[in-house]
Amino acid sequence: MTSTVTTIRSADEARSLIGVDLRPSDWLEVTAERIAAFADATGDHQWIHLDPVRAAAGPFGKPIAHGFLTLSLLPVLTPQIVRFDGFGMVVNYGTDRVRFPAPVPVGSRVRGTGRIESVTEVPGGIQVVMAVVIEIENNSKPACVVTSVSRYYL
Repeated sequence: MTSTVTTIRSADEARSLIGVDLRPSDWLEVTAERIAAFADATGDHQWIHLDPVRAAAGPFGKPIAHGFLTLSLLPVLTPQIVRFDGFGMVVNYGTDRVRFPAPVPVGSRVRGTGRIESVTEVPGGIQVVMAVVIEIENNSKPACVVTSVSRYYL
């Protein structure tokens, strides 16, 4: 885990970081093996993700990751951006607006950046809404822009 992770120990600390751009996660390579495993897990074996020869002649010049694979990297990337110590459990409560502005070609490296948008009390814990951007190394457009909603229980 990255040494730059922001650690939050209370609801007040979380609220104090509303609107602050947090330090990014480490870079993560999106390998052909990860893409194939995701295809197997979801049953989405479209050629644009798995067939290097056909994809080379396609619109992106090589296989690309599934958009939902990129989104599913949130549990890997987000704890490198912000860690909630002193909470016993975290639950993915959902997502609001999700967009995939740019494809992630096989072999690319991605990282997450985040900003806490709101913190509200819920029974037994807090609900944190965080704007997350998954960036592609050396690309001006992000791979994914999402509003993530998580609940942290004591």
